[in-house]
Amino acid sequence: MDRVFNKKRETLPRAKINELQLKQLKQTVHTVYDHVPFYQKRFKELKVTPDDIKTLDDITKLPFTTKDDLRTHSPHGMMATSLENCIELHASSGTTGVPVTVCYTPKDIEVWAEVMARCLSMAGLTKKDIFQNPIPYGTFTGAFGFHYGAQKVGALVIPSGKGQSERQIKLMQYYGTTFVSGVASYMLRLGQVAQELDINPKKLKVRNGLFGAEMFTKGLKQRIMDTWDMDVHDIYGLTEMCGPGVSTDCDQHNGHHLWEDHFLIEIIDPKTLEPVGIEEEGEVVLTTLTKEGMPLLRYRTRDLAKLFDEKVCACGRTHVKHSTIKGRSDDMIIIRGTNIYPGQIESVVMKHDQVGGNWHMVLTTENDVDMMTVEVETKEQLSQLDTMALEEALTKEIQSVIVFTPRIAVLPPSTIPETGLKAKRVIDKRKKE
Repeated sequence: MDRVFNKKRETLPRAKINELQLKQLKQTVHTVYDHVPFYQKRFKELKVTPDDIKTLDDITKLPFTTKDDLRTHSPHGMMATSLENCIELHASSGTTGVPVTVCYTPKDIEVWAEVMARCLSMAGLTKKDIFQNPIPYGTFTGAFGFHYGAQKVGALVIPSGKGQSERQIKLMQYYGTTFVSGVASYMLRLGQVAQELDINPKKLKVRNGLFGAEMFTKGLKQRIMDTWDMDVHDIYGLTEMCGPGVSTDCDQHNGHHLWEDHFLIEIIDPKTLEPVGIEEEGEVVLTTLTKEGMPLLRYRTRDLAKLFDEKVCACGRTHVKHSTIKGRSDDMIIIRGTNIYPGQIESVVMKHDQVGGNWHMVLTTENDVDMMTVEVETKEQLSQLDTMALEEALTKEIQSVIVFTPRIAVLPPSTIPETGLKAKRVIDKRKKE
């Protein structure tokens, strides 16, 4: 079995996976019941105790956890252990000014490195590789997850960090990078930058890549493969679980293997909150099974996918497979690997006195890359100089919130048509597959 990091764990018999999950679920339930006031209260409201969990099906007796719950108890109210036992903190960008904060114990970091090592190995990383990591290092989980996993595999890591595209290409050229991580759309951008530098991407040594943080189309994936002459894999994860590393696609490219010895997955109807059947699309709900710092029960991800009815994959792995994420059950949008809520943009736009009451964001696809244009009306007609100044200010301020640089269009008063009682803030014109 090629491209495997932990063969024993990745090929566990289904009966053993279920046995392990039940044991770990019981332990997690007892932990949060004993140490997390939020869960203590919810258990009492539902009239359930840890002893009521006797089978995996009993998970439906447990309370759901939402992002709003995490924000309400931010930054550390959901912790199951003391901060003295934690060695690292990561956080998502706050859509209301309140980021979701997660603290990791040494064991949490070890688990994160383990699941990431499995994902990276599945995508072809070996100790012979030179691994370039062009992801922002900071409270965002992405860079550190890839970094820890690649080190665990034994690859040589180049922590190249965010942006500076010409520098990224020069590093690839100088050090002979063979494996790249990051966001798919940025990899396509790097291919364009290489060509602008009269460097043929195919002549570089990059032959594998693992990309996450955004849903990317088959068209974009194929363009990356053709531009770089490389193999492309997709990874799924979220800050609340560990960061990237929850699941990834194997060489079959027909679903993501989810590491069931660390996460328990359910698919529910987002409206009724009832379980849906195998091969039926619904909302992904995840429970951590080995997390010490901030274990979570039945976390509603709002991501939409389905489970596949496949006992053993052709790759040899036995862990369940889910489809690629199809979208969100709420109003969040994903652009170039960044989770964006309209409220984030509005919080920036409305700070400027020159801006009128109407604005919207237009999403398009250009050369298989998602683009975002924020259009704002002004209260009164502005001079060309003032218009340019406002565009520049909005560009910088919105970029600081959403990481990538948006397009800004400052429009005259009453340019954007009214859409009724509720303003339509998102105009999505992106290609749909």
